[in-house]
Amino acid sequence: MPRVRDLGVVIGTLPTGPTNSVLDVAGVGLGHATVHRDEPAPPEGRGTARTGVTTLVLAEDAYRRPLPAGGAVLNGAGECTGFLAAGEWGATETPVYLTSTMQLGRVYDAACEIALEQHPEVADDVVIPVVAECDDSFLNDCRRMQVTADDVRASYAAALASRGTSDPPEEGGVGAGTGMSCFDFKGGIGTASRVTPDGHTVAVLLLTNFGVRAEAVVAGTPLGRLLGTPSSGPNAPQGSCIGVVVTDAPVDGAACSRLARRIGLGLARAGSVAHHGSGEIFLGIGTGMRLDRDGRHDRTDLASGRALDPLFAATVEAAEEAVLNSMFGAVDTVGRDGHRSESIHSPAVLDVLGLS
Repeated sequence: MPRVRDLGVVIGTLPTGPTNSVLDVAGVGLGHATVHRDEPAPPEGRGTARTGVTTLVLAEDAYRRPLPAGGAVLNGAGECTGFLAAGEWGATETPVYLTSTMQLGRVYDAACEIALEQHPEVADDVVIPVVAECDDSFLNDCRRMQVTADDVRASYAAALASRGTSDPPEEGGVGAGTGMSCFDFKGGIGTASRVTPDGHTVAVLLLTNFGVRAEAVVAGTPLGRLLGTPSSGPNAPQGSCIGVVVTDAPVDGAACSRLARRIGLGLARAGSVAHHGSGEIFLGIGTGMRLDRDGRHDRTDLASGRALDPLFAATVEAAEEAVLNSMFGAVDTVGRDGHRSESIHSPAVLDVLGLS
C-alpha cells in the first residue's frame, strides 16, 4: 500500500530520513508478529484472532547501557509497563513491546525471558520491560489469550534483523496493529522521521486506535466532515494511541519527556481530541547519549532549552505523518462477529483529498 507521502501528501517542512521511519535512527529495529486466524468461538476454539506483537529494539546492550527516556500522558485510559520506572530514573533498558490490552501480561512474561536470555545478570538486578497496549477487541476475539511467547520472540527477532535496512517497515494492520482502527478507518502501526537543520534524526512510531470519522484531518483537509458518517456507525470504538519518539540527539530523560509530550500535538493535527476512554501514552527515548547502570553519562553537549525546539518541531511533524501512514498502510479488515474496518484507500477519500 502506498504511504501518504507516496500519494503526494506532504506533512510539514522538514526533510525525512532515508526510510521515513524509526529505522532511520542508527541501531533501531522494528519487527512484527501477526496473529491472524479463524476458529470456532470459545469454548470450542480460540475464535477470530486479529492481533499480534510489535517490537521496537533500541540497542541490544540497553540493559548494560541504558538509554535516556521519559514519558508523557495525554489521557490515561491505558497501560504501559516500565513507564513509571522510566520517569523515575530518566532511562529505559529494554525494547518497547506493543500489543493488545489483554495480551499485555503474556508479552511482559516473554519480554522478561528474552532479557534473561540476553543478559543473565538480570537475575541479580531484575528488569522491568516496556510493554504498552491498545484495545483491539472490535476486530479481535479477546476471550482467549491469542498471543504466545513464540509470537513475542518472532517480533523481537524480526526487529533485530531489520536494523540498517534501506526499506521502510510494514505499516497498518501488522503486528500489534492487526486489530486496530483509527478515525473509523483501519489503523495500526505507523511511523515517520524527520532530520533537523543540525543533522539530528527524530522518528516516531505509533500504534493508532483512536478517533471518530468526523474528526479526521489530512494535511489540514477536514476529511471526516466532508465524508460524513461511516458505514460502521457511531458505536465503533474510539480506542487509544501509544507513541514512541526516538532521536539520536544527545538528550537526557527530562528532554525525552518533553519530546514525548509533543507527540500529542501531532495527533491533534490529525484530528485527535483524546476521548474519555482513549489512552494516549507516549515515550521519548534518546540514543545519542548512553548511561551506565548507575545513571552516569559522560556527555557535556546535552541538548536542552531552546536547542530542543527543532526536535520538538520534528516530533510533531513525524507524529502527524505517522498517524496517516498507519491508515494509508492498511487494508480492509473483517474481524470477529463480522465487524469491518475499512481502509482509507477508497475512491471517495482520494476524491475528497484531490488524489484520484
